[in-house]
Amino acid sequence: MSETIHTALAGFAAGAPLRACAETLFGVLGYRSTRTADVGSVTAFLDTFRAGERLTEKQRAVFDSWRTVDIVFQVTGEEIADQTRLFKGKGFAPGVIESFLFLAVDLEGGDYDRTYLADTTRTVNRLFSMPVVLLFRHGATVSLAVVHRRVHKRDTNRDVLEKVTLVKGIRTDRTPHRAHTDILAALALPRLVAAAGVRSFDDLHAAWERTLDVEELNRRFYRELLRWFERAVTECRFPDDGAGDGTAQRHVIRLITRLLFIWFLKEKGLAPDTVFEEDFARDALTQHAPDRTDYYRAVLQNLFFATLNTEIGKRAFRKPSASGRRDNPDHRDFSKYRYRALLTDPEGFTATLRSVPFVNGGLFDCLDDFEGTKAGGRRIDAFTDNPAQGRDLHVPARLFFDADGLFPLFRRYKFTVEENTPLDREVALDPELLGLVFENLLAAYNPETRETARKATGSYYTPRHIVNYMVDETLAAALARTAVPRTATAHTGATGSALYSTMKTPGNSSTPTRRNPSFAPSPSCACWTPRSAPAPFRWACSTS
Repeated sequence: MSETIHTALAGFAAGAPLRACAETLFGVLGYRSTRTADVGSVTAFLDTFRAGERLTEKQRAVFDSWRTVDIVFQVTGEEIADQTRLFKGKGFAPGVIESFLFLAVDLEGGDYDRTYLADTTRTVNRLFSMPVVLLFRHGATVSLAVVHRRVHKRDTNRDVLEKVTLVKGIRTDRTPHRAHTDILAALALPRLVAAAGVRSFDDLHAAWERTLDVEELNRRFYRELLRWFERAVTECRFPDDGAGDGTAQRHVIRLITRLLFIWFLKEKGLAPDTVFEEDFARDALTQHAPDRTDYYRAVLQNLFFATLNTEIGKRAFRKPSASGRRDNPDHRDFSKYRYRALLTDPEGFTATLRSVPFVNGGLFDCLDDFEGTKAGGRRIDAFTDNPAQGRDLHVPARLFFDADGLFPLFRRYKFTVEENTPLDREVALDPELLGLVFENLLAAYNPETRETARKATGSYYTPRHIVNYMVDETLAAALARTAVPRTATAHTGATGSALYSTMKTPGNSSTPTRRNPSFAPSPSCACWTPRSAPAPFRWACSTS
């Protein structure tokens, strides 16, 4: 399926009409329908769905960036039944999702941030009673966006629009990121029917939720990373760090944390991707083999200590000591590049790293002592040209490059530097992962003393959902004491949570629904048409 997805995505970059491209892509994923309509211009679309009546001026502003909009199609139980022969019945109950509406939007310009895409998705969903899946084309990328809807707990005629989930920045002008291809393939209807037992639209909605679940993505990544961690502890050898049992585990945790941080820098374009490719290792090193440590020493240690931990203007190779004398000012200066003899072109190597920023923090501090080993100093990182002092360090290159290596693992996932929020999230690994990985690995390496290990470093990471809950409840309690009540429920002593829910319902998160007599799918032509509705159809509108 990957190849057909790549072909479908390439159509967007080739300049084909957006609607045709969207139909092709969704068709590859198994979603097809003849229920569609030509809404004309963006203005006509907004007029047809009465955006002027239902949305505030601020909400309508998101449409200023729209070039075109197309209703690709509406998928109901009938279409799914035709394709899967599994869905039964045409009726629906209150709160049951009875159809999906697929929209394609062409945006002016190129790059759009996640906030705009999420706000637009939430605004569009206010106009419809069914979930709307939006496909945005912006520049050489497309983004897929969905919003989680649920029935209001106190008013079943209202829907609550919750978090927006995005698959953002899928490349169409070149081979897309593998993670994006995998996500689209996982959303394919035949796969969901076979793997998730989808039998109804509620099942389908739940399957999409699971597939796009960022927390599950993090858990899956951590499980794979833990396997690599256990492998690295077994295959590597490190100098004793003087902290007792678990030296190798602590070294590997530091290595993972450093490389994860760099991977996020790479996502921002602040670190070159080439240095993490094996072709670069073959060209840059005088000797490269799967069981050698040269890549770790000459490339990664120089990147950690002499690049990221050194101001750009002060980066240089250490001067060689003459006749073994120790009056060299660069002696044991851990901010200087080392391992010149391991590199085919030392100056070319430093030029490759010239644009990497200086990171003013402790993550990339070299842990070697300045004192000599005879005076009790330790070589914990063993960032040294002295073969005798580096003999206890062995980190084979295969750990990074082979099929089960760390870099192929990282490349299977999409990283983003935008942290997810309670209102919008991208299906990608965000910087919160650094804290999760560090604490969980620290706790995992010694199950008998995991509590002691975390207490010793003060490493307690509070998950985002707990932070969100604490903030919500604190704000709700404060507002309950000071804000003017808006409903009788709030006035008569609602709890903080209830008041918070009541206050946010009319605003950004909830949309009331009613039966709309003027717009419904026509059973005779199986397409959208403005007419009197012969069948019940819930409709969303705003009452801000």
